[in-house]
Amino acid sequence: MNARVPASLFNTADVLSHATQAWDSDITARISDYIAIPCKSPGFDANWHAHGHIETVLRNAANWVAAQQVPGLTLEVLRLNDAQGRPRTPVLFFEIPAHQHDSKQSVLMYGHLDKQPEFNGWRNDLGPWTAKLETGADGAARLYGRGGADDGYAVYASITAVKALKAQNAAHPRIVGLIETCEESGSYDLLPYVDALKARLGDVSLVVCLDSGAGNYDQLWLTSSLRGMVSGTLRVDILTEGVHSGDASGLVPSSFRIMRQVLDRLEDSKTGNLLPASFHCEVPADRLAQAQATAEILKDEVYKRFPWAHADCGGSTAFALPTTTDPVQALLNRTWKPTLSVTGAEGFPALKDAGNVLRPYTAFKLSLRTPPLVDAVACMQQLKTLLEDNAPYQAKVTFEGGGAASGWNAPSTAPWLQAALDHASQAYYGAPCGYIGQGGTIPLMNMLEKGFPKAQMMVCGVLGPKSNAHGPNEFLHVDYAKKSRLPWPA
Repeated sequence: MNARVPASLFNTADVLSHATQAWDSDITARISDYIAIPCKSPGFDANWHAHGHIETVLRNAANWVAAQQVPGLTLEVLRLNDAQGRPRTPVLFFEIPAHQHDSKQSVLMYGHLDKQPEFNGWRNDLGPWTAKLETGADGAARLYGRGGADDGYAVYASITAVKALKAQNAAHPRIVGLIETCEESGSYDLLPYVDALKARLGDVSLVVCLDSGAGNYDQLWLTSSLRGMVSGTLRVDILTEGVHSGDASGLVPSSFRIMRQVLDRLEDSKTGNLLPASFHCEVPADRLAQAQATAEILKDEVYKRFPWAHADCGGSTAFALPTTTDPVQALLNRTWKPTLSVTGAEGFPALKDAGNVLRPYTAFKLSLRTPPLVDAVACMQQLKTLLEDNAPYQAKVTFEGGGAASGWNAPSTAPWLQAALDHASQAYYGAPCGYIGQGGTIPLMNMLEKGFPKAQMMVCGVLGPKSNAHGPNEFLHVDYAKKSRLPWPA
């Protein structure tokens, strides 16, 4: 039969059954294979091309997509060089023609396959490159390992959703897919591919990006905003070599103390507030209203979901505290407030090797999250001046920027998309779609919004409570992922 399936006859139970079977019989194993490959993003592996891990995961994904035999699907792995002739990270591009659909516009599906580094602190029975599937206390399956939830499952979930459409002979517009391998480094390789593919991408009316978070695992979540990021290395040199601390301390200022003074120009260490007014912006009224609605859903789970350290205090357990216990303010702090984190350090010996030596320098890797409406490039320029000028004791203070990517505030959701999201969330989860800002950064979103200013943006993902992307014990909530990109009646 070749007729379009009416919306009223779109069987969501069959769609979910189709997806569940695909995940149980195939996809979970494919993602487990992916977890085992240390395909670190080029910003963390300068020799990525020689190591071949990115090539391996991209080729594995391409072979899997081809094996699905989706009617009409064509795909290719694209490779470009930069201006110096060096290879850019490759991308996977696929096209699926419209089926019984009059629209000339395209739906763009996006994901990435590069990963963050290993990090330490993994549970004794877990590891970043060893996949482990286990059932949690809530009865849900979790697949542990680096990259499974961020974002190795995206291409598999996307194609599975399309196959579910095809299985019901459902009408759909033209679909294109773009899977990159540079996202965790800021997507600096992606724009040349977007430019090269401009004509083939077509008139994109909907972007479906599966690389974001979820407030819980009980409903579909749409990302309403993303923070930007400025990163770089701040280094303070006071000596050319280490000297005996007994001989020099009190006369030679500590490079660490100078570092503290320099950072005091940027951050109030008591409150965590960043001092430059230009790093802040006003929260739009609609985002504030969404934060209030989301706070009603999540309540104190907004902050309780983190793995807080604790201590024994006279027989009772005292847990570390968040910056606020007000759910609305907590949501705003992690999505609209600029925040500084120190994510790495250099110039320190290991504790077991730390003798009585005054160190010659201290270096910190800084990660500055900027609000969605603040220009991150301008922030980095201001940051360099703020940190380097008039150094205490005329020490050598340098800030080497590692990258800047502005945040993103989603365009207003069209009524048809909002209705479709609610329908899908009710159909597959039994609850309406939730809206939540995310503290992370997806540089692609600004690129796509500039390239396709009229397109609607469906940004979502499976990084829910305790999934811990980028950190130890990262997991993919398999039961949630099975429903994350399923189609809805339209």
